Amino acid sequence: MTTLDQPIPERSAIVHYYRLHARIYDLTRWTFLRGREELIRRAATQCQPRHILDVGCGTGKNLLHLGRLFPAAQLWGLDLSPHMLTRAHKKLEGLRPRLTLLQAAYDRPVSPGLFDLVVFSYALSMFNPGWEIALEAASHDLSPEGAIAVVDFHDSASPGFKGWMGLNHVRLDSHLLPRLEDLFPWGEWTVRPTSWGLWSIFFYIGRKVKIEG
Repeated sequence: MTTLDQPIPERSAIVHYYRLHARIYDLTRWTFLRGREELIRRAATQCQPRHILDVGCGTGKNLLHLGRLFPAAQLWGLDLSPHMLTRAHKKLEGLRPRLTLLQAAYDRPVSPGLFDLVVFSYALSMFNPGWEIALEAASHDLSPEGAIAVVDFHDSASPGFKGWMGLNHVRLDSHLLPRLEDLFPWGEWTVRPTSWGLWSIFFYIGRKVKIEG
């Protein structure tokens, strides 16, 4: 397991936010972050990747599931927060031989053309600014027939809820799907309301090229 030693400004709002929230993240976020394991199961029906990048990997929950579902795959996790990655290091000890954790913003490709699967799980809605740059980086990082898999917040009819989510660095106004369809037009997507009805989420699995057969 290796870490890219890349200096991150401590004054960053996101870094400060997760300095406080990393220790309670796994205990609290399950109520909001619906569909993470479902996304990975959906991706498994579309591809059998050898190299996987999880962007905004946080405490490593998705990487743990990806490691179990794809036991032969090499795994990369990237996150801006050193505090979240500290948690991920501990959680993912068993994946050490095939795991690389990177501390960085996703504002450039990690390894162009290498990854058969790039995963964004509730990350893009927090990249403000930066979500468009991240999707461009993913487009370069994907292998020619690689797939992108996304689950994220979509929209809400409640201005109060949108405002509250904004305080938690989440943008929630249907802005992600159109760009995903532009960059990765061959795929499928689903929008689903949550059981509470305050917001909707979406799933997107797409490719840059059409896969025959």
